[in-house]
Amino acid sequence: MAVPSEKFVSRPAEIHAAIAGYEDILTPDALAFLARLHRFAEPRRQLLLHARRQRQARYDAGALPDFRPDTKAIRESDWTVAPIPAALQDRRVEITGPVERKMIINALNSGAKVFMADFEDSSAPSFANQLDGQLNLRDAVSGTLTYRSPEGKDYRVGANPAVLVVRPRGWHLPERHVSVDGETMAGALVDFGLFAFHNARALHARDLGPYFYLPKLEAMEEAALWDETMALAEDELDLPHGTMKATVLIETLPAVFQMHEILHALRDRAVGLNCGRWDYIFSYLKTMRRHRDRLLPERGQVVMTVPFLKAYSELLIQTCHRRGAFAMGGMAAQIPIKGDDDANETAMAKVRADKLREVQAGHDGTWVAHPALVPVAKDIFDRHMPAPNQLHVKRDDVKADRNTLIAPCGGTISRAGFDNNVEVALRYTAAWLEGLGCVPIHHLMEDAATAEIARAQLWQWLHHGSLEFPDHAPIDFALFDHALATHTHRLRESSLPGASRAKDAAHLLATLTHADQLGDFLTLPAYEQLV
Repeated sequence: MAVPSEKFVSRPAEIHAAIAGYEDILTPDALAFLARLHRFAEPRRQLLLHARRQRQARYDAGALPDFRPDTKAIRESDWTVAPIPAALQDRRVEITGPVERKMIINALNSGAKVFMADFEDSSAPSFANQLDGQLNLRDAVSGTLTYRSPEGKDYRVGANPAVLVVRPRGWHLPERHVSVDGETMAGALVDFGLFAFHNARALHARDLGPYFYLPKLEAMEEAALWDETMALAEDELDLPHGTMKATVLIETLPAVFQMHEILHALRDRAVGLNCGRWDYIFSYLKTMRRHRDRLLPERGQVVMTVPFLKAYSELLIQTCHRRGAFAMGGMAAQIPIKGDDDANETAMAKVRADKLREVQAGHDGTWVAHPALVPVAKDIFDRHMPAPNQLHVKRDDVKADRNTLIAPCGGTISRAGFDNNVEVALRYTAAWLEGLGCVPIHHLMEDAATAEIARAQLWQWLHHGSLEFPDHAPIDFALFDHALATHTHRLRESSLPGASRAKDAAHLLATLTHADQLGDFLTLPAYEQLV
């Protein structure tokens, strides 16, 4: 094995897994680089995670999220983010997906302006999956990425690929196969560090970043830690300050009250905020888990036109455009329905209506999960956004106060909605345990965020008690246990993704749902069972 260069001499990160096939990724210099990132960021990361727990304890005791009085000056003063790179000036359609080889090629060739390569919610983070993703993205950056299917079909990246943006895991997720000084590394730093180490210089040479999506932030201090970590990485890699750019997903309820502050903390590298709608709904459920007066109806009724979500998206547009940053819309989870033209047209009509709402509200672009939706979304944005973006749409009319941002929406809980939550949570978790992080269920591309909504709603509906279906039948644990057993049997007897781990997933879901406290993340206990 090669000796680390002088620049990276230190006790390197240690790997607790077989690395055959990944020697080019887990080089001595790369492991020393990871160790530098960990030693710099880990003490602060732990303090920030502790602050999250303290904040949630206050909400559980009855407090409500609000704008911070100590950062009022940031919200009210005039400032803008640094100029946005040319490669990211037009982001009208972005496609997201896991870092699997064939999917990367299809996404880069999809006609989308940006491809978000996802190490987080659409990936099950087995060590092999994460390292395969690093190999695949290294080949994509170098222009050598190809794939041959078992049927002999060849795939390669075309002449005008989408711009690559990488989403590492959130601050809360560990990578148990990598440690530094006896401490487990953050998955975020492993994903970010390996990608930056192997690709940042090459991307910078072509004025293509590197660019990142930052998930699950709750506070400006968490954004500041990313900013300082990227600055350290730039220094270590001999890159100019501000080379690395970031788009932040506003997908937690606490973060919507700190959007100005998050952009300010990242002002030398922030290029926008994104409406991570599914995780945002999950975060609303989790933040308000002890507030009976803020229960939400079944998932299908919690759409972007309900007041608290409409206010969130419009406030995001206003905030971003005031600061010179882009306001990205949310995910269309629909996938094409083959063999049923009427059902497919109904699904596509929902996509068109959603994208029309976004572009007319002032968003600068949107997300899709399937290549077939790229032309659908692009057509809407091309017709209503002839310019590369809509920074000129200031939305000074938006008045989103605290009460509007946390107002629950009306609706019902149907038997079908309850049953769908059980099925989606079970099937997704089982597939995740098999190593799949992106799972088609009932013509929707489900990822960890939608599974989190499903299991969080089940917990709330059952633990607050005395809830009923419209026919006045009770919503209780007997019903949940029966539905879980039924879907577990069906999944085990099927050839669907997750069939082999159905029993494990059912046990995990039952444990989380019966627990007295709503678990913070499904993926934390599930990670302990991931091979």
